[in-house]
Amino acid sequence: MQQDIVKKLEQRLGRVHAQQRLGLEKDHEDILGHGINFFHPENWYSTHSILQFALKLTGLYWRGNKNTERIQVRHNVIELAGIPTLFDGYTMLHITDLHADMNPGPIQRLIEILPNVAYDICVMTGDFRGQTFGPFDAALEGLASVRKHLPMPVYAVLGNHDTIRMVPEIEAMGIRMLLNESVTLVRRDQRIYLAGIDDAHYYRADNIQKAASSIPRDEISILLSHTPEVYRQAAHAGFRVMLSGHTHGGQICLPGSIPITLDSVLPRRMGAGSWRYGDMTGYTSVGVGSSIAPVRFNCLPEITLHHLRKKNSISA
Repeated sequence: MQQDIVKKLEQRLGRVHAQQRLGLEKDHEDILGHGINFFHPENWYSTHSILQFALKLTGLYWRGNKNTERIQVRHNVIELAGIPTLFDGYTMLHITDLHADMNPGPIQRLIEILPNVAYDICVMTGDFRGQTFGPFDAALEGLASVRKHLPMPVYAVLGNHDTIRMVPEIEAMGIRMLLNESVTLVRRDQRIYLAGIDDAHYYRADNIQKAASSIPRDEISILLSHTPEVYRQAAHAGFRVMLSGHTHGGQICLPGSIPITLDSVLPRRMGAGSWRYGDMTGYTSVGVGSSIAPVRFNCLPEITLHHLRKKNSISA
């Protein structure tokens, strides 16, 4: 890797975090998923081809592939007690799991949809790349094509498919990466807080304590995490909202949107859509892209508009 990229990452993230993440990625690429990731379906690349062949043989492949372009625009109202008045009605556009280099159809459809969507900020919860290792230029190109159609501020975290080497180029697009960090969202004299953590699924480089360290107690805070699996830690750290992706909602589901697998250690009710844990409201998006095979069954892709509402306020 070019030394200037390493220096940028160390300046941006700190020497220890940058070296740790880069080292873990190298280990992963060297052994192609052995150890904690060896039995992960996303690493069985021969199986991907077999699955696609089987679907084509049955005639289901093209229907499933067409479904990947049927992106739904969903609305989710999040009612919070104590939200500042000026943030009552604040809207966050949530995009996740683009896998932008895997299947061009959903990316093109997303670009067509975005000009008709109104929001205050956009948040992206990772998995910009299709594979879990290897080149990422095509993924960055796909992300850049989407970014051109996002005029409002964009904040993001990495997913388990992403390499931290992507960070300098992503931030050069005007996307603020949150890697165990937080930012303050301000409207005149009122504010809420947005935090994001590094990948907690493969690399386990998440640090919720660091992400929350500069957020005042009892303030409204929102956490971005690629995977919802750290919901307990997030809730006990005092976050009021957690937005995630990763599960794809199962992607290939039985009728009734019943997932065959969620690739996550969490209750199934948290695998897609809105949920609660203690005092925290969560949402797991099924995402835009697809993984392993570019198909979806009984689980259409989505982007989500999260509307913050003051609890007990009258909705328009």
